[in-house]
Amino acid sequence: MAMKLETVVPFGRSLDEYIKMFNLTDADLTKRILGVGDGPASFNAEATKLGYTATSIDPLYQFSGAEILSRFNAVVDDIIEQVRTSPNDWVWMYHQSPDDLRQNRVHAIQTFLNDYGAGKADGRYRIDALPHLTLPDQAYDLAVCSHFLFLYSEQLDYSFHLESIQELLRVSREVRIFPLLTLMRQRSPYLDPILQTLGEQGYFLAIKKVPYELQKGGNEMLAITTKHDN
Repeated sequence: MAMKLETVVPFGRSLDEYIKMFNLTDADLTKRILGVGDGPASFNAEATKLGYTATSIDPLYQFSGAEILSRFNAVVDDIIEQVRTSPNDWVWMYHQSPDDLRQNRVHAIQTFLNDYGAGKADGRYRIDALPHLTLPDQAYDLAVCSHFLFLYSEQLDYSFHLESIQELLRVSREVRIFPLLTLMRQRSPYLDPILQTLGEQGYFLAIKKVPYELQKGGNEMLAITTKHDN
């Protein structure tokens, strides 16, 4: 058993993790990037500081910074304890240990909170939720979705996944999703039928190895390119 969560939890990642999870090149970083379900990730704050254009969407942004921190504090110790008691399910390369993982997540949310007020005022943190977004067609060049789609396959059904991915393809020219495993470290049962459906619809699909692995075996992302780009 790798991880048991009843609902989606606020557990954010850094810009460096996004670069590795999604194979982001220097050219990718200059694009209009949409972070989907970013939660308290420091990705947007760090990218903005470097002059990049990033927008993050999450229903979590209906809450204040203090409320988001409270939600994080309510789950972080349980998550780390589950990780600590299943040591063979994790790869300790990027993160050195469960304690290091916790420290990195705390640093990410602190960086996020320091930017949250300004980012909301600038429209960089938007309240929005899959499978139906309020964004206009093709508003972004690249949408990245970290630790939400496929990971929560037990909590979110096939229809939700397919509709969500099709919605992301409506608002962005390319979509990248990481990881392709569930919380239980199994390949998502929705992956193959989604690949078949999107392939039949004319999208270009590629599963790519990435230089990031925390869940053992979780080192692949799905890249989907819209028909307009080919």
